[in-house]
Amino acid sequence: MADKTYWKILLLMKRKPGTTMAQFEDYYENHHVPLCRPYMQGIARYFRRYLTPQPHAESGTCEELPYDVISEMWFEDEATFQGTLGYITTTVMPDEVVQDELKFFHRPTMRIATVVERETDMSV
Repeated sequence: MADKTYWKILLLMKRKPGTTMAQFEDYYENHHVPLCRPYMQGIARYFRRYLTPQPHAESGTCEELPYDVISEMWFEDEATFQGTLGYITTTVMPDEVVQDELKFFHRPTMRIATVVERETDMSV
């Protein structure tokens, strides 16, 4: 197997104040994801990674994290990745998406990052 390259866009998001993690995850999965699917053409894989803070080994503190979910959009080719990245970093999402996000995301804290992963087949 040859080495493989993957392109991803990460969306780091915080829930709206007053929303529990259970409410946040339920709304995201059952309302927001279905709403956004038609706008996600060209995305090969879509992951939501919900974060749960854990105690620090030395201090024992378990503080709330700056983000509650990391959403990953995976792309099979660089051109689609670049096109999608260009769109989401320069264009305001459709009104129905923005209005839905206002219900459960703390939008001012949302951040976007990119990842290029290179995988080496270690079985050879």
